[in-house]
Amino acid sequence: MENPDVILIGSGVMSAHLGAMLKQLEPRLTIQVYESADGLARESSDGWNNAGTGHAGLCELSYTPKREADGSVNVGNAIGIFEQFEHTKQFWSYAVASGMVESPGEFIQPIPHLSFVHGQEQVDFLKARHAGLAAHHFFSGMEYTTDRGTIAAWAPLLLEGRSGVPLAATRMEGGTDVNFGGIARKLLSWLGQQEGCGVATGHRVTGLRKKKEGWEVSIRHLATNEVRLNYTRFVFIGAGGGSLPLLQKSGIPEAKGLGGFPIGGQWLICDNAEIVARHSAKVYGQALEAAPTMAVPHLDTRMLDGKKTLLFGPFAAWTSKFLGRNGSFADLPRSIRPDNIATLIRIGFHNLELVRYLIQQGTQSMADRMKVLQVFYPAAKASDWRLIDAGIRVQAIKKTDGQAGIVHYGTEVITNADGTLSALLGASPGASVSVNIMLEVIRKCFAHLLLTPEGHARMKAMIPTFDEDLKLPSNAARFREISARAEELLQLRPPAGT
Repeated sequence: MENPDVILIGSGVMSAHLGAMLKQLEPRLTIQVYESADGLARESSDGWNNAGTGHAGLCELSYTPKREADGSVNVGNAIGIFEQFEHTKQFWSYAVASGMVESPGEFIQPIPHLSFVHGQEQVDFLKARHAGLAAHHFFSGMEYTTDRGTIAAWAPLLLEGRSGVPLAATRMEGGTDVNFGGIARKLLSWLGQQEGCGVATGHRVTGLRKKKEGWEVSIRHLATNEVRLNYTRFVFIGAGGGSLPLLQKSGIPEAKGLGGFPIGGQWLICDNAEIVARHSAKVYGQALEAAPTMAVPHLDTRMLDGKKTLLFGPFAAWTSKFLGRNGSFADLPRSIRPDNIATLIRIGFHNLELVRYLIQQGTQSMADRMKVLQVFYPAAKASDWRLIDAGIRVQAIKKTDGQAGIVHYGTEVITNADGTLSALLGASPGASVSVNIMLEVIRKCFAHLLLTPEGHARMKAMIPTFDEDLKLPSNAARFREISARAEELLQLRPPAGT
């Protein structure tokens, strides 16, 4: 598209959702997507490169990390993330109902979510966590048990070969396994068929230059090496690990001092069909010492490439690449600038334990990895498992609190002052709440579209509760109504009355 209203860089789950939501919000918008790879959503969004968890706070202990002085657990973060994932499910169900995407079973599956702990201190923590969550209408269906027979019924691998230490688990039936690459590709396929829209693979954005009204974007066609210019009023950089270099090239003041901290990932995958068949859950455990929150171990049932499989991990690793498939070991050195070098040095100094942890993780043997797996599945045998690479996450490093630097393990959206450029950095919970994150981009950069009666009605059709607070006790019935409808459309539950 020549001179489109919007240019989206990267074909991952964030760009896909922003493009689809904007086109539905204002059908007259022209939108161009550029992807450097020869396929869509092949980096962090790809099903093999992430956990595929529909992150809703159901099982992730890192969202409620510790008990308070009175013994309770603050569950506010989990409740907030649950509501954000509800926005995602509402939009996906709209996409199914409106014909934007077909066959929801190809990208989302129902799967119970379990939290599993051992040792009396952690058992007490999980009991307090359950008490805090189950009191809210989002989590009223959460079950808690210390009974070994019940845990064995929920997830038999957890009890096989286990000694008599105290155990506890919680379970939520309403969990999901999601192929984020699958939904991204479906949405981009729809977008590319709309009038005034284009999706181009094999095109790398190499430069961004601010103009009086918008941006001049340099694009290289990788097959021919031809470089051309395109102009747009708004740019979204959703290129995963490729976002930081482009953000730095943009020259916006908000990018000053930003750095990136890449963390590689690996999974153990089970090749024994009998073991895979016996486990049907996503089971999240206790954080490993010195590990970042994204490395909390979990044993996951996955549906990938039309086949049920079983993954364990993630195992972190040190890397200097920003992208898995199309990255270079020079990515990190190239990202170092005069305005961020002091922050990077300070972060490295204050996170030496983390750096040592990443190096240790990347150099450990298969036997070492099996010992971690056996904390979950004591009877696991190395002959049934193999190691595969997962995606790379580039965590944002930025200046905060004066001269202090801090590594942010969440998702960072950077938007310039005039709202003509937004960029996404970071990860977890990332893809699961992509609709909510992109809704915030729309509120910042396209607020005028929401202020008209037509725009407001269109957004309400896509996300019925986007301007409501489902967390309030008075909205419990509203939550149940909207959630049930979304889950029926997504085939996560049978239709009412059946």
